[in-house]
Amino acid sequence: MKLIENWRQAWRFVSVQAMTLAIALQGVWLNLPDDLRVHVPDRIAASVTASLLVLGLIGRLFQQRGPDGTTLR
Repeated sequence: MKLIENWRQAWRFVSVQAMTLAIALQGVWLNLPDDLRVHVPDRIAASVTASLLVLGLIGRLFQQRGPDGTTLR
């Protein structure tokens, strides 16, 4: 297994950002007290997480450009 050439710029990728948000959302969800979690249906948290992961997959399929206009991979 080998890292991509521009691994230091990976934080700029839509796919990385979407998957990071999905992980953060699940971390917050798991650490919410039960009395707060009861007000939000489980399927809402699962649906938002799944949507972010799908966005990450879609983002991985398209070439992305950096702020200087060069193509990121």
